[in-house]
Amino acid sequence: MNALVTGGGGFLGHAIVRSLRARGDTVRSLARGDYPELRALGAEPIRGDVADPDAVLRAVDGCDVVFHVAAKAGIWGPYDEYHRCNVEGTRNVLAACRAHGVRKLVHTSSPSVVFDGRDMEGVNESVPYASHFDSPYPATKAEAERLVLAADGAELATTALRPHLIWGPGDNHLIPRLIARARAGRLRRIGRKDHLVDTIYIDNAAEAHLLAADHLGPDSPNHGKAYFLSQGEPWPLWSVINGILAAAGVPPVTRSVPRGAALLAGTLLEQGYRTLGLSAEPPMTRFLAHQLSTAHWFDITAARRDFGYHPTVSIDEGLRRLEKSFQSPGR
Repeated sequence: MNALVTGGGGFLGHAIVRSLRARGDTVRSLARGDYPELRALGAEPIRGDVADPDAVLRAVDGCDVVFHVAAKAGIWGPYDEYHRCNVEGTRNVLAACRAHGVRKLVHTSSPSVVFDGRDMEGVNESVPYASHFDSPYPATKAEAERLVLAADGAELATTALRPHLIWGPGDNHLIPRLIARARAGRLRRIGRKDHLVDTIYIDNAAEAHLLAADHLGPDSPNHGKAYFLSQGEPWPLWSVINGILAAAGVPPVTRSVPRGAALLAGTLLEQGYRTLGLSAEPPMTRFLAHQLSTAHWFDITAARRDFGYHPTVSIDEGLRRLEKSFQSPGR
């Protein structure tokens, strides 16, 4: 098929491009930067911003399926910047799909759209959207997901995937942040309990997107629905984090702070940074404090049933691959 991957230069987008090309699909990528590695894979790179409707129209032309992966991620920053990319960008993708008669749209969402700061243990897709958000990212991703699912119909079949904490070799977001914080002595356990959390290895996340697209259609079980994605094996949070740090040769995190102190620090730091007009991310925020001190793992039965998702790379195997990548020349 002819596929477009928005955000093809990012961690997940690149993995989806690589998987599509490996099976012989024709692939185009829309990204703001120049990524020679995409050309090396045989993909057609188009430089542009999803917030630019004309750029999106050009990129979508001639495609059978769109993987809308591009997003502004993170836990800090002006709301308008998140809204421009995550919401307006999604509106542009939907409009371009309609204009060019694209039949399938797979949207990358996030489990944070339902996270309200409390433990989420084994929940499925029946859990409602959160009533409030501590960060612009989940707020705008929730709005974007609603737009995508509402657009589902006979002409354009849509689905939204919610992968949780994607990691693996090549990660340019989560893992570098963890390593930098740990090496600077700024990473702490929050609270005394080591809660269970879900993660997903990059190859599993990419494969899930291809499976969702292959099964998608106006009469398919997955059209118009959102799905949690994970390894299907929740681990204690700090076992995962310390496993990632060990793969990079970084000592484990053992020091901790009380949950209440972390939440207070996050509140005060957010207020202080806003008052002073600082653009840098505070060392602690309310969203981060909640994420590091609660359980969040999900029932992926629906993804298994409706489009055959089955994680093929275990966490242990993923950690071995990650360690090998850190040991490779050029790191």
